[in-house]
Amino acid sequence: MEEFEERFIKPIVSASYPATLAALSLAVLQVTAISGSPATYSLKNTLLTSAAAFLISAFFIFFYNIYPTRKELWTVAAITFLVGLLLSVASVLLLYII
Repeated sequence: MEEFEERFIKPIVSASYPATLAALSLAVLQVTAISGSPATYSLKNTLLTSAAAFLISAFFIFFYNIYPTRKELWTVAAITFLVGLLLSVASVLLLYII
């Protein structure tokens, strides 16, 4: 069971962390449906881009766990995760401004 878990379950668990952050970004987007403000367009785009970055990161983390010899998968996963975090911080600042 240990080999099965290491080979098939670990990639799914590892990819679920940034995917959860993407779901949280989309939930915030749904909750903060404010219309009429010019910052709303920026907030919407920031949250959507953040969610997309986290989903891309989850995708690459999943495949890195399957193919650990491909370091470019880890590099793209790390970069997109950091971009998602930076965009999440930017969206929090936009929410504070609104």
